[in-house]
Amino acid sequence: MAPVIMPVQTSANFPSATTVVIIGGGIVGLTAALSLAERNIPVVVLEKGRIAGEQSSRNLGWVRKTSRLADDIPLAQASDRLWKEMPERVGANVGYRQAGIMFIARNETQMAMHENWLKSVQHLELDSRLLSAKEIQQMVPHGQGNWAGGIFTQSDGRAEPTLASSAIAKAAMAKGAIIIENCAVRGLVTNAGKVSGVMTEKGEIACEQVLLAGGLWSRRFLGNLGITLPTLPLICSVLRTKPMQGPTDIAVGAPDFSFRKHKDGGFIITQRGALDAPLTLDHLLIGTRYMSQLRGQRSFLRISLGKYFFQDLALSRRWNNQSVSPFERIRTMNPHANPALNSEAMDNLSAAWPAFQHAQIEDTWAGVIDVTPDSNPVIGPVAQIPGLHVATGFSGHGFGTSPAAGQLAADLISGHTPIIDPNPYRFDRFS
Repeated sequence: MAPVIMPVQTSANFPSATTVVIIGGGIVGLTAALSLAERNIPVVVLEKGRIAGEQSSRNLGWVRKTSRLADDIPLAQASDRLWKEMPERVGANVGYRQAGIMFIARNETQMAMHENWLKSVQHLELDSRLLSAKEIQQMVPHGQGNWAGGIFTQSDGRAEPTLASSAIAKAAMAKGAIIIENCAVRGLVTNAGKVSGVMTEKGEIACEQVLLAGGLWSRRFLGNLGITLPTLPLICSVLRTKPMQGPTDIAVGAPDFSFRKHKDGGFIITQRGALDAPLTLDHLLIGTRYMSQLRGQRSFLRISLGKYFFQDLALSRRWNNQSVSPFERIRTMNPHANPALNSEAMDNLSAAWPAFQHAQIEDTWAGVIDVTPDSNPVIGPVAQIPGLHVATGFSGHGFGTSPAAGQLAADLISGHTPIIDPNPYRFDRFS
Protein backbone atom coordinates (compact mmCIF):
# COMPACT_ATOMS: atom_id res chain seq x y z
CA MET A 1 0.00 0.00 0.00
CA ALA A 2 0.96 3.67 -0.07
CA PRO A 3 -0.01 6.73 1.98
CA VAL A 4 -2.90 8.75 0.57
CA ILE A 5 -1.64 12.21 -0.34
CA MET A 6 -3.72 15.37 -0.56
CA PRO A 7 -4.99 15.46 -4.17
CA VAL A 8 -3.79 18.12 -6.59
CA GLN A 9 -5.30 19.13 -9.92
CA THR A 10 -2.19 19.42 -12.06
CA SER A 11 -1.80 21.18 -15.40
CA ALA A 12 -3.65 19.99 -18.51
CA ASN A 13 -1.67 21.98 -21.07
CA PHE A 14 1.53 20.63 -22.64
CA PRO A 15 3.85 23.55 -23.45
CA SER A 16 6.19 23.59 -26.42
CA ALA A 17 8.86 25.61 -24.58
CA THR A 18 9.88 26.96 -21.19
CA THR A 19 13.02 28.15 -19.43
CA VAL A 20 13.58 25.31 -16.92
CA VAL A 21 12.30 21.75 -16.98
CA ILE A 22 12.35 19.78 -13.73
CA ILE A 23 12.34 15.99 -14.10
CA GLY A 24 10.59 14.51 -11.08
CA GLY A 25 7.65 15.73 -9.04
CA GLY A 26 8.94 14.81 -5.60
CA ILE A 27 9.22 17.37 -2.83
CA VAL A 28 12.70 18.62 -3.82
CA GLY A 29 11.70 19.16 -7.45
CA LEU A 30 8.48 20.87 -6.36
CA THR A 31 10.29 23.17 -3.94
CA ALA A 32 12.76 24.09 -6.68
CA ALA A 33 9.80 24.85 -8.95
CA LEU A 34 8.22 27.04 -6.30
CA SER A 35 11.47 28.96 -5.81
CA LEU A 36 11.85 29.51 -9.57
CA ALA A 37 8.20 30.53 -10.00
CA GLU A 38 8.55 33.07 -7.19
CA ARG A 39 11.38 34.62 -9.26
CA ASN A 40 9.14 34.72 -12.36
CA ILE A 41 11.28 32.11 -14.14
CA PRO A 42 9.11 29.88 -16.38
CA VAL A 43 9.32 26.31 -15.15
CA VAL A 44 7.68 22.99 -16.05
CA VAL A 45 7.72 19.96 -13.72
CA LEU A 46 7.33 16.59 -15.45
CA GLU A 47 6.38 13.61 -13.30
CA LYS A 48 6.23 10.09 -14.76
CA GLY A 49 3.51 9.06 -12.28
CA ARG A 50 1.79 11.14 -9.60
CA ILE A 51 3.49 13.93 -7.70
CA ALA A 52 5.08 12.75 -4.44
CA GLY A 53 4.03 9.20 -5.30
CA GLU A 54 7.28 7.62 -4.17
CA GLN A 55 9.59 8.47 -1.27
CA SER A 56 8.34 12.05 -0.86
CA SER A 57 5.08 10.74 0.63
CA ARG A 58 6.48 7.53 2.16
CA ASN A 59 9.16 8.93 4.49
CA LEU A 60 8.81 9.44 8.24
CA GLY A 61 8.38 13.22 8.09
CA TRP A 62 11.29 14.03 10.41
CA VAL A 63 12.90 17.47 10.10
CA ARG A 64 16.18 17.10 11.93
CA LYS A 65 19.72 18.28 12.41
CA THR A 66 20.59 15.65 15.00
CA SER A 67 23.07 13.01 13.82
CA ARG A 68 23.55 14.56 10.40
CA LEU A 69 27.05 14.89 9.00
CA ALA A 70 28.57 18.22 9.96
CA ASP A 71 28.80 19.48 6.38
CA ASP A 72 25.10 18.66 5.84
CA ILE A 73 23.85 20.62 8.85
CA PRO A 74 23.85 24.11 7.26
CA LEU A 75 21.30 22.80 4.73
CA ALA A 76 19.18 21.46 7.61
CA GLN A 77 19.46 24.75 9.51
CA ALA A 78 18.33 26.70 6.46
CA SER A 79 15.44 24.26 6.06
CA ASP A 80 14.32 24.87 9.66
CA ARG A 81 13.71 28.51 8.80
CA LEU A 82 11.98 27.67 5.53
CA TRP A 83 9.74 25.05 7.16
CA LYS A 84 8.59 27.63 9.70
CA GLU A 85 7.73 30.01 6.87
CA MET A 86 6.15 27.35 4.66
CA PRO A 87 2.50 27.56 5.84
CA GLU A 88 2.40 31.29 5.09
CA ARG A 89 4.44 30.88 1.91
CA VAL A 90 2.11 28.28 0.39
CA GLY A 91 -1.09 29.33 2.14
CA ALA A 92 -1.76 25.86 3.52
CA ASN A 93 -1.04 23.53 6.40
CA VAL A 94 2.01 21.30 5.86
CA GLY A 95 1.83 19.72 9.31
CA TYR A 96 5.04 21.32 10.52
CA ARG A 97 5.68 21.22 14.27
CA GLN A 98 8.94 22.00 16.03
CA ALA A 99 8.36 19.50 18.85
CA GLY A 100 11.94 18.21 19.10
CA ILE A 101 13.67 14.93 18.25
CA MET A 102 15.31 12.59 20.75
CA PHE A 103 17.73 9.74 20.07
CA ILE A 104 18.26 7.26 22.90
CA ALA A 105 21.02 4.72 23.62
CA ARG A 106 20.87 1.31 25.25
CA ASN A 107 24.53 1.09 26.20
CA GLU A 108 27.68 3.15 26.63
CA THR A 109 28.94 2.35 23.13
CA GLN A 110 25.80 3.80 21.58
CA MET A 111 25.91 6.74 23.97
CA ALA A 112 29.50 7.46 22.96
CA MET A 113 28.34 7.85 19.36
CA HIS A 114 25.98 10.65 20.42
CA GLU A 115 28.71 12.26 22.51
CA ASN A 116 31.20 12.14 19.65
CA TRP A 117 28.67 13.57 17.20
CA LEU A 118 27.91 16.46 19.55
CA LYS A 119 31.62 17.25 19.84
CA SER A 120 31.97 17.17 16.05
CA VAL A 121 29.31 19.86 15.57
CA GLN A 122 30.17 22.17 18.48
CA HIS A 123 31.22 24.90 16.04
CA LEU A 124 27.70 24.99 14.57
CA GLU A 125 26.08 26.17 17.81
CA LEU A 126 23.15 23.76 17.78
CA ASP A 127 20.73 23.47 20.68
CA SER A 128 21.40 19.72 20.94
CA ARG A 129 22.11 18.39 24.45
CA LEU A 130 22.88 15.06 26.06
CA LEU A 131 20.26 13.42 28.26
CA SER A 132 20.45 11.18 31.30
CA ALA A 133 18.16 8.18 31.73
CA LYS A 134 16.18 10.18 34.29
CA GLU A 135 15.64 13.03 31.84
CA ILE A 136 14.40 10.58 29.18
CA GLN A 137 11.84 9.25 31.67
CA GLN A 138 10.69 12.78 32.50
CA MET A 139 10.35 13.86 28.88
CA VAL A 140 8.83 10.57 27.61
CA PRO A 141 7.09 9.14 30.67
CA HIS A 142 5.81 5.64 31.48
CA GLY A 143 8.67 3.87 29.74
CA GLN A 144 10.25 0.57 30.75
CA GLY A 145 13.54 0.87 28.88
CA ASN A 146 16.87 0.73 30.65
CA TRP A 147 18.53 3.56 28.73
CA ALA A 148 22.14 4.63 29.04
CA GLY A 149 21.15 8.14 28.00
CA GLY A 150 20.35 10.05 24.85
CA ILE A 151 20.55 13.28 22.92
CA PHE A 152 17.80 15.85 22.29
CA THR A 153 17.42 18.77 19.90
CA GLN A 154 14.45 20.97 20.74
CA SER A 155 14.55 22.84 17.42
CA ASP A 156 14.12 19.64 15.40
CA GLY A 157 10.62 18.78 14.31
CA ARG A 158 8.36 17.08 11.82
CA ALA A 159 6.03 17.78 8.93
CA GLU A 160 3.45 15.67 7.11
CA PRO A 161 4.64 14.08 3.84
CA THR A 162 1.05 13.56 2.65
CA LEU A 163 0.35 17.30 2.93
CA ALA A 164 3.60 19.11 2.20
CA SER A 165 4.33 18.20 -1.43
CA SER A 166 0.74 18.83 -2.49
CA ALA A 167 0.64 22.22 -0.80
CA ILE A 168 3.96 23.21 -2.39
CA ALA A 169 2.76 22.04 -5.83
CA LYS A 170 -0.46 24.08 -5.59
CA ALA A 171 1.48 27.18 -4.54
CA ALA A 172 3.99 26.74 -7.37
CA MET A 173 1.19 26.47 -9.95
CA ALA A 174 -0.54 29.52 -8.49
CA LYS A 175 2.68 31.44 -9.14
CA GLY A 176 3.02 30.27 -12.72
CA ALA A 177 4.69 26.85 -12.66
CA ILE A 178 3.30 24.10 -14.90
CA ILE A 179 3.17 20.62 -13.37
CA ILE A 180 2.32 17.65 -15.58
CA GLU A 181 1.71 14.16 -14.21
CA ASN A 182 1.92 10.84 -16.07
CA CYS A 183 4.49 12.27 -18.44
CA ALA A 184 7.87 10.56 -18.40
CA VAL A 185 10.96 12.28 -19.74
CA ARG A 186 12.80 9.87 -22.03
CA GLY A 187 15.95 11.92 -22.49
CA LEU A 188 17.59 15.24 -23.20
CA VAL A 189 17.69 17.17 -26.44
CA THR A 190 21.02 18.93 -26.99
CA ASN A 191 22.46 21.46 -29.42
CA ALA A 192 26.24 21.83 -29.71
CA GLY A 193 26.55 19.68 -26.57
CA LYS A 194 24.31 21.91 -24.46
CA VAL A 195 20.79 21.28 -23.20
CA SER A 196 18.17 22.64 -25.59
CA GLY A 197 15.16 20.63 -24.45
CA VAL A 198 13.74 17.35 -23.21
CA MET A 199 11.97 14.58 -25.07
CA THR A 200 8.95 13.22 -23.24
CA GLU A 201 6.54 10.43 -24.09
CA LYS A 202 4.17 13.20 -25.27
CA GLY A 203 6.69 15.11 -27.34
CA GLU A 204 9.49 17.64 -27.03
CA ILE A 205 9.68 20.68 -24.77
CA ALA A 206 12.37 23.21 -25.61
CA CYS A 207 14.19 24.67 -22.61
CA GLU A 208 17.42 26.31 -21.52
CA GLN A 209 18.12 24.27 -18.39
CA VAL A 210 17.07 20.96 -16.85
CA LEU A 211 17.00 19.91 -13.20
CA LEU A 212 17.01 16.15 -12.65
CA ALA A 213 15.25 15.47 -9.34
CA GLY A 214 14.28 11.89 -10.05
CA GLY A 215 15.17 10.21 -6.77
CA LEU A 216 15.95 6.52 -7.21
CA TRP A 217 15.49 6.86 -11.01
CA SER A 218 18.20 9.49 -11.45
CA ARG A 219 21.03 6.94 -11.76
CA ARG A 220 19.28 5.16 -14.63
CA PHE A 221 18.45 8.42 -16.43
CA LEU A 222 22.04 9.64 -16.21
CA GLY A 223 23.42 6.21 -17.11
CA ASN A 224 21.58 6.38 -20.42
CA LEU A 225 23.53 9.59 -21.07
CA GLY A 226 26.82 7.87 -20.28
CA ILE A 227 27.14 9.59 -16.89
CA THR A 228 27.69 7.61 -13.68
CA LEU A 229 25.86 8.58 -10.51
CA PRO A 230 26.62 6.16 -7.66
CA THR A 231 23.41 5.36 -5.79
CA LEU A 232 22.07 2.07 -4.44
CA PRO A 233 18.56 1.25 -3.19
CA LEU A 234 17.40 0.57 0.35
CA ILE A 235 13.80 -0.13 1.35
CA CYS A 236 12.28 1.25 4.54
CA SER A 237 9.09 -0.33 5.89
CA VAL A 238 6.70 1.86 7.88
CA LEU A 239 3.45 1.50 9.80
CA ARG A 240 0.88 3.96 11.13
CA THR A 241 -1.34 3.28 14.11
CA LYS A 242 -4.90 4.37 14.64
CA PRO A 243 -5.35 7.40 16.96
CA MET A 244 -4.17 6.57 20.48
CA GLN A 245 -2.84 8.09 23.66
CA GLY A 246 0.92 8.21 23.34
CA PRO A 247 3.73 9.17 25.69
CA THR A 248 4.95 12.34 23.95
CA ASP A 249 4.82 14.72 21.00
CA ILE A 250 8.62 14.43 20.72
CA ALA A 251 9.85 12.19 17.90
CA VAL A 252 11.95 9.38 19.40
CA GLY A 253 14.59 7.24 17.74
CA ALA A 254 15.95 4.18 19.54
CA PRO A 255 18.46 1.65 18.16
CA ASP A 256 15.69 -0.69 16.97
CA PHE A 257 12.54 1.44 16.62
CA SER A 258 11.37 5.00 16.13
CA PHE A 259 8.05 6.76 16.53
CA ARG A 260 6.52 10.17 16.02
CA LYS A 261 3.03 11.61 16.37
CA HIS A 262 0.91 11.71 13.20
CA LYS A 263 -1.50 14.53 12.40
CA ASP A 264 -4.54 12.31 12.99
CA GLY A 265 -3.44 11.29 16.52
CA GLY A 266 -1.80 7.99 15.63
CA PHE A 267 1.93 7.29 15.41
CA ILE A 268 4.33 6.65 12.53
CA ILE A 269 6.62 3.75 13.51
CA THR A 270 9.54 1.97 11.88
CA GLN A 271 12.30 -0.51 12.74
CA ARG A 272 15.09 2.07 12.89
CA GLY A 273 17.74 -0.63 13.18
CA ALA A 274 16.93 -2.48 9.95
CA LEU A 275 16.44 -1.71 6.27
CA ASP A 276 15.88 -4.13 3.42
CA ALA A 277 18.83 -4.10 1.01
CA PRO A 278 17.73 -5.91 -2.17
CA LEU A 279 20.66 -6.80 -4.39
CA THR A 280 20.74 -5.40 -7.93
CA LEU A 281 23.15 -5.40 -10.83
CA ASP A 282 24.39 -2.04 -9.56
CA HIS A 283 25.82 -3.72 -6.48
CA LEU A 284 28.26 -5.51 -8.78
CA LEU A 285 28.97 -2.36 -10.78
CA ILE A 286 29.56 0.16 -7.98
CA GLY A 287 29.33 -1.79 -4.72
CA THR A 288 33.00 -1.31 -3.86
CA ARG A 289 32.35 2.41 -3.37
CA TYR A 290 30.22 1.52 -0.35
CA MET A 291 32.70 -0.63 1.56
CA SER A 292 33.21 1.87 4.37
CA GLN A 293 29.45 2.18 4.86
CA LEU A 294 29.06 -1.59 4.79
CA ARG A 295 31.70 -2.08 7.47
CA GLY A 296 29.95 0.38 9.77
CA GLN A 297 26.33 -0.53 9.05
CA ARG A 298 26.26 -4.20 8.03
CA SER A 299 24.09 -5.10 11.02
CA PHE A 300 21.40 -2.67 9.81
CA LEU A 301 21.02 -4.26 6.38
CA ARG A 302 18.73 -7.18 5.56
CA ILE A 303 20.42 -8.23 2.31
CA SER A 304 18.41 -10.37 -0.10
CA LEU A 305 18.36 -11.60 -3.69
CA GLY A 306 14.88 -11.90 -5.07
CA LYS A 307 12.04 -10.26 -6.98
CA TYR A 308 13.53 -6.76 -6.86
CA PHE A 309 16.73 -7.99 -8.56
CA PHE A 310 14.86 -9.45 -11.52
CA GLN A 311 12.51 -6.49 -11.81
CA ASP A 312 15.49 -4.15 -11.93
CA LEU A 313 17.35 -6.39 -14.37
CA ALA A 314 14.38 -6.40 -16.78
CA LEU A 315 14.42 -2.59 -17.09
CA SER A 316 16.42 -1.10 -19.93
CA ARG A 317 19.67 0.70 -19.21
CA ARG A 318 19.97 2.10 -22.73
CA TRP A 319 17.21 3.53 -24.94
CA ASN A 320 16.69 6.39 -27.36
CA ASN A 321 14.27 9.29 -27.29
CA GLN A 322 11.80 7.46 -29.53
CA SER A 323 11.72 4.31 -27.37
CA VAL A 324 9.52 3.50 -24.42
CA SER A 325 11.62 4.28 -21.35
CA PRO A 326 11.87 2.43 -18.03
CA PHE A 327 10.02 5.36 -16.46
CA GLU A 328 6.94 4.52 -18.50
CA ARG A 329 7.11 0.85 -17.59
CA ILE A 330 7.13 1.58 -13.84
CA ARG A 331 5.21 4.76 -13.08
CA THR A 332 5.50 4.33 -9.31
CA MET A 333 7.95 2.15 -7.40
CA ASN A 334 5.67 0.59 -4.82
CA PRO A 335 7.48 -2.09 -2.77
CA HIS A 336 5.61 -4.19 -0.25
CA ALA A 337 6.19 -3.42 3.41
CA ASN A 338 8.18 -6.07 5.23
CA PRO A 339 5.80 -7.44 7.90
CA ALA A 340 8.67 -8.97 9.87
CA LEU A 341 10.42 -5.61 10.24
CA ASN A 342 7.20 -3.84 11.18
CA SER A 343 6.46 -6.56 13.73
CA GLU A 344 9.95 -6.15 15.20
CA ALA A 345 9.42 -2.41 15.45
CA MET A 346 6.12 -2.82 17.33
CA ASP A 347 7.54 -5.49 19.66
CA ASN A 348 10.61 -3.42 20.50
CA LEU A 349 8.60 -0.23 20.99
CA SER A 350 5.93 -1.94 23.10
CA ALA A 351 8.58 -3.39 25.39
CA ALA A 352 10.03 0.08 25.93
CA TRP A 353 6.73 1.98 26.17
CA PRO A 354 3.85 -0.36 27.13
CA ALA A 355 1.28 2.19 25.94
CA PHE A 356 1.90 0.82 22.44
CA GLN A 357 1.01 -2.77 23.39
CA HIS A 358 -2.62 -2.15 22.49
CA ALA A 359 -1.99 0.02 19.43
CA GLN A 360 -4.04 -0.87 16.36
CA ILE A 361 -2.35 -0.67 12.98
CA GLU A 362 -4.14 1.56 10.47
CA ASP A 363 -1.78 1.29 7.50
CA THR A 364 1.59 -0.03 6.34
CA TRP A 365 3.81 0.89 3.40
CA ALA A 366 7.39 0.91 2.17
CA GLY A 367 9.54 3.25 0.13
CA VAL A 368 12.81 2.98 -1.79
CA ILE A 369 15.67 5.25 -0.67
CA ASP A 370 18.51 6.12 -3.06
CA VAL A 371 21.76 6.15 -1.08
CA THR A 372 25.08 7.72 -2.13
CA PRO A 373 28.47 6.45 -0.91
CA ASP A 374 28.83 9.35 1.56
CA SER A 375 25.09 9.63 2.41
CA ASN A 376 25.01 13.25 1.18
CA PRO A 377 22.91 14.29 -1.80
CA VAL A 378 24.11 15.65 -5.12
CA ILE A 379 22.95 19.20 -5.84
CA GLY A 380 24.48 21.16 -8.67
CA PRO A 381 25.51 21.20 -12.34
CA VAL A 382 26.72 18.23 -14.34
CA ALA A 383 29.86 19.41 -16.15
CA GLN A 384 29.58 16.89 -18.99
CA ILE A 385 26.35 18.48 -20.28
CA PRO A 386 26.06 22.27 -19.83
CA GLY A 387 22.55 23.18 -18.75
CA LEU A 388 21.96 19.94 -16.84
CA HIS A 389 21.68 20.10 -13.04
CA VAL A 390 20.82 17.45 -10.47
CA ALA A 391 19.21 17.38 -7.02
CA THR A 392 19.09 13.74 -6.02
CA GLY A 393 20.66 11.00 -3.88
CA PHE A 394 19.25 12.28 -0.60
CA SER A 395 19.88 8.95 1.17
CA GLY A 396 16.68 9.00 3.19
CA HIS A 397 17.19 12.55 4.50
CA GLY A 398 15.58 14.53 1.68
CA PHE A 399 12.19 15.41 3.14
CA GLY A 400 13.63 17.29 6.10
CA THR A 401 16.05 19.36 4.02
CA SER A 402 13.82 19.68 0.95
CA PRO A 403 12.94 23.38 1.35
CA ALA A 404 16.60 24.46 1.33
CA ALA A 405 17.68 21.74 -1.13
CA GLY A 406 15.09 22.86 -3.67
CA GLN A 407 16.00 26.49 -3.18
CA LEU A 408 19.71 25.71 -3.50
CA ALA A 409 19.06 23.99 -6.82
CA ALA A 410 16.99 26.98 -7.96
CA ASP A 411 19.75 29.37 -6.83
CA LEU A 412 22.37 27.54 -8.87
CA ILE A 413 20.14 27.36 -11.94
CA SER A 414 19.13 31.02 -11.81
CA GLY A 415 22.50 32.49 -10.80
CA HIS A 416 21.32 33.73 -7.40
CA THR A 417 23.59 33.69 -4.36
CA PRO A 418 23.29 30.12 -2.99
CA ILE A 419 21.33 29.78 0.23
CA ILE A 420 24.27 27.77 1.66
CA ASP A 421 27.68 26.67 0.43
CA PRO A 422 26.95 24.09 -2.30
CA ASN A 423 30.45 22.59 -2.27
CA PRO A 424 29.63 19.50 -0.12
CA TYR A 425 27.02 18.49 -2.70
CA ARG A 426 28.92 18.93 -5.96
CA PHE A 427 28.49 16.17 -8.53
CA ASP A 428 32.18 15.78 -9.31
CA ARG A 429 33.10 14.66 -5.80
CA PHE A 430 32.42 11.09 -6.99
CA SER A 431 34.78 11.37 -9.97
